[in-house]
Amino acid sequence: MQITTAEAQALGPFTWLKKPAVDGPPAQRDPMVVERVSEMLSSIERDGLDAVRSYARELDGWTGELEIGAAELRKSGDSLPADVRTALELGYERTHRFAVAQREHLTDFEIELAPGVVGGQRYIPVTRVGAYLPAGRFPLLASAFMTVGVAKAAGVPTVVACTPPSGEYGAHPAVLYGAHLSQADRVFAIGGVQALGAMAFGLLGEAPVDMLVGAGNAFVTEAKRQLFGRVGIDLLAGPSEVAVLADDTADPEWVAADLLGQAEHGPNSPAALITTSETVGRRVIEAIDRQLETLATREIAGAAWRDFGSVILAADSGQAAEIADVLGPEHLEVHTGDDDFYLKELRNYGSLFLGPWSTVAYSDKGIAGTNHVLPTGKTARYNAGLSVSRFLKPLTYQRARREATAALAPAVERISAFEGLAAHEATATVRIDEVGRFSGAFDDTPAVTRGR
Repeated sequence: MQITTAEAQALGPFTWLKKPAVDGPPAQRDPMVVERVSEMLSSIERDGLDAVRSYARELDGWTGELEIGAAELRKSGDSLPADVRTALELGYERTHRFAVAQREHLTDFEIELAPGVVGGQRYIPVTRVGAYLPAGRFPLLASAFMTVGVAKAAGVPTVVACTPPSGEYGAHPAVLYGAHLSQADRVFAIGGVQALGAMAFGLLGEAPVDMLVGAGNAFVTEAKRQLFGRVGIDLLAGPSEVAVLADDTADPEWVAADLLGQAEHGPNSPAALITTSETVGRRVIEAIDRQLETLATREIAGAAWRDFGSVILAADSGQAAEIADVLGPEHLEVHTGDDDFYLKELRNYGSLFLGPWSTVAYSDKGIAGTNHVLPTGKTARYNAGLSVSRFLKPLTYQRARREATAALAPAVERISAFEGLAAHEATATVRIDEVGRFSGAFDDTPAVTRGR
């Protein structure tokens, strides 16, 4: 989430109130990670579950059963505090409702393009999805809602989930309860690269999955990158990002809290403030320093803010929107007196949070309903977050009747002859001949000159 020299020149004059201490992208492909992931995937493809179990012992210290049974899944919520369980159930219900509404607005259609020529489109879900549910330093309890649950709302018949093994339940109980609520068909206590390989290569008693989805560390992201093509993926997510766009109406304390709320995801998580008010910008910097003094995760959030945090003073609201589009952040909050202006103007973001009451954390935990699997690293310029549409294939079909031949075949003859594709041309010619070139249907069609 950096601004290059060329981008800065195109934006025109603006002022840095704070620049990132680290010059360069927060996450790059580490050659050691690439090599290790390639080695692991080759071993898993060659040796199957033996390799998966070997990596489970080596990397996770796990020697138990790989699959978590249906009974264990059902009981996974029993050990959770009642208020946490209730909050998870609410998060699933909101995320599910939003996903169902998305599906309802993706409609099949059919159109008659010419007399006797019909074209149509149907949304067909992929058959099998593999979802990775991270549970590292900070287990993200809503991940199953965003991956497993949304795939199910899209109509995917089979969704398999993997999550790192741990504890008496085989995995984190709250993560398991999220998978249970989200209607995962099968859940396995397998972490990291070996989880993605097992799902992609069909080693878990199921056929290979068609898609892999879900966030993870650098090794998980690299595994998805290397498996892409063999399977589909949602996106290649880097460190969590946030930007806040604020004017002189914004509360610096709230802006500071929201920037730190995403910075604590990891020490390389970028957080940026774009503001049209120098006073607000400087007060936010002061507020962040003050809040870090008592923040329990200050070692993480503080490092992220020091190395990848930025405050940019824009000349006006128009330039502020342009700067936000250049950054293309994963999460973009708008704290201004004219939020609707930015809703209309902004084009590049993973998800937009309008107004000071719409903090990113509401979506992160599933309570706002929208998906938190979102594009990072400026890929919001051409990519969108995970949704039911990612699990659906908009498949087209066409149906032509005999009487439509005149509307189709002569033009195909011409184009194919010009291209020199004689077999293409013949597919049209045999149909014209069957109807009868001089039957009257083609009287207004000049004869095709062949052999040019």
